[in-house]
Amino acid sequence: MKSVNKSLIYSLVLSILIFSSCGSKNTSTEGTETSQEEVKEPEVAASLEKVWETSADLTTNESAHYEESDGMIYVANIEGGPAEKDGVGSISKLNTKGEIVERNWVSGLNAPKGMTVMGNFLYVTDVDRLLEIELATGKINKSYEVDNAVFLNDADTDGEKVYFTDMKANKILYLEDGEIKTFAENQPNINGLRIGNGNTLYGLDADGLKKYNSDGSFEILNSTVTGGDGLIILDENTFIASKWGGEIYLIQDGEAVKLLDTTAEESNTADIGYIPEDNLVIVPTFFKDKVVAYKLSY
Repeated sequence: MKSVNKSLIYSLVLSILIFSSCGSKNTSTEGTETSQEEVKEPEVAASLEKVWETSADLTTNESAHYEESDGMIYVANIEGGPAEKDGVGSISKLNTKGEIVERNWVSGLNAPKGMTVMGNFLYVTDVDRLLEIELATGKINKSYEVDNAVFLNDADTDGEKVYFTDMKANKILYLEDGEIKTFAENQPNINGLRIGNGNTLYGLDADGLKKYNSDGSFEILNSTVTGGDGLIILDENTFIASKWGGEIYLIQDGEAVKLLDTTAEESNTADIGYIPEDNLVIVPTFFKDKVVAYKLSY
């Protein structure tokens, strides 16, 4: 691992995740519906089957984004401390066979995490700023500094706004017309975001899987998969959610089924991506320094 002792980074990240799992719950019940589902065995076969993995050259890779417009998988490598402004982070490009096309497509970042594409740009959260990077060249076009940011994390877009989370500030923010605005506050340890049909925003936090209304109010769709990291929407009732420690779940009609558990192997499952035409879940393994692809059946 570059620039910093791996055991020190592990301790820091583990502390963040413990905080995330045990974070204070949103005590307001107004505008919410909460159910107490259990993780269940699938009534029909649901599985993840390993298809390929990269070489272990993607240092502390935290997120993976499949971009349909160019067929590339973009991987954010923290490389140093997850909250450090150390200039050692990078973004890599993979093809859909798991081959590393360009290891250092963008370099000199701090601790890049969530990514999304809007128009001709890749937007990346980087500790306390949102970066706008030209897809065609890898050049950083703009850097949006976020006031009072603590730990920016996941990102997604509805085509007009770029939504992103500040996990340790418990906020969902968005970029619109060059300005950073607040969408929702008091979302405990909010991490994963995805936008579904009808521009509906979904998120993962310490309370579980949430569906948001346009005013920032929400309902809780599942309250057992808490402290989630990456989120994929298969349809409006079916989701894939990862937890950093090594677990991936299928959440369907509010019920959760565990599809993968690599905690014993100490292989993390961070901010996952998805290739819909191949039903491939793309898994950044963080400390294992590689990305693994699994075929989804359900």
